[in-house]
Amino acid sequence: MAIKTLEIKQLEAKAANVYEAIVVMSKRARQINEETKMEFTQRIENLVTLPTAGDDMDEEVSNPDQLKVSLEFEARPKPTEEAIDELMSDKLEYRYKEPEVKK
Repeated sequence: MAIKTLEIKQLEAKAANVYEAIVVMSKRARQINEETKMEFTQRIENLVTLPTAGDDMDEEVSNPDQLKVSLEFEARPKPTEEAIDELMSDKLEYRYKEPEVKK
């Protein structure tokens, strides 16, 4: 996997400062990761498991459909890459939480 460089000046242009941009990207990467986990779990649950040959539990049986789904998810871009791309292409919007007013 090749590492792409990122100009700090470009990153600063997308947020108030570099640290803010990093926090925004990390939170988005976590969201993407959670979405991917849920999608993967749903797709794996929908697959029918193959019956085992006998009662020998030591032997692993691989399901070709599960393997196919796993390889598909491994080929996807990493959540951090997606978050960086979203921020740099202005597809990512963020805002500050408004402070709660105590009465």
